[in-house]
Amino acid sequence: MEYLWVLAPSAGVGLLFYFVMKALFNADRKERQALAEAEREADLWAAGDGENSGQ
Repeated sequence: MEYLWVLAPSAGVGLLFYFVMKALFNADRKERQALAEAEREADLWAAGDGENSGQ
């Protein structure tokens, strides 16, 4: 039983590390998606503006 008490802090730190890394990767993925969407909108806006400027 005492072996569980010895391993518990390491297991806790491991779980904490897992959840922190998962949150970081999710935030990075969402940021990349938002950046891609903003670039798409900027490209559409620029393409639409370029078409209207000739008329």
